[in-house]
Amino acid sequence: MKLTPKTLGLRHNSCEQQASHVSLYRTFCAAMAFLDGGLPRVLIFALSLGIGIAVASAGGVSAEPASGKSTSMQSLDEQVQEVKSDVLAIAAELSNLEEQLLYPSNTQVAVFVSIEKGHEVALDSARISIDGEIVAQHIYSFKELEALQNGGVQRIYTGNIHTGEHQIEVSITGKRGGGHGFDTVETFVFSKAVDPKLVGIRLASQSSGDTTIEIEGW
Repeated sequence: MKLTPKTLGLRHNSCEQQASHVSLYRTFCAAMAFLDGGLPRVLIFALSLGIGIAVASAGGVSAEPASGKSTSMQSLDEQVQEVKSDVLAIAAELSNLEEQLLYPSNTQVAVFVSIEKGHEVALDSARISIDGEIVAQHIYSFKELEALQNGGVQRIYTGNIHTGEHQIEVSITGKRGGGHGFDTVETFVFSKAVDPKLVGIRLASQSSGDTTIEIEGW
């Protein structure tokens, strides 16, 4: 077969098209890996089917003359970005839907941990028990501790409980300013109504410099 300029141009466009297919396929795989971390398998399958169709549609672009290849590549890049944005938006919506299904508002309880501003304390671990049952245990990394010290709030537990009074036990271990270790355990009683219950656990400092645990409803 004689390689004419027209034939070479078609082959060049075909190579570019294959490269675009590979880019879209990699985007698809990355998105699925991201979503697979926390969504039910049936939702993952639905998303993979939808994104697969989008990839197949994008991959069906026919070869164009050399004069229009720049516009074609730009169009493919825009499609890739749109697919990424759609995947992230769908993931957020499905995450909210999953939480609503797993934790209905009439039984939902969520526990948060924070540190009083200006209180120099380094958390090592936290353990939360509700009605005598351990519901959450967490060991803090340096980045998590830094976020809490800068005013961040950690949601350490989300679950379901019936309405009425409940007992929560909070056990905290860590170090105060100067490196002095501490191990504090406090027990509180809170009431759960029909609405979702948000329980805030705050580490504060006493006048003596000791660390105390405070509970507050949000």
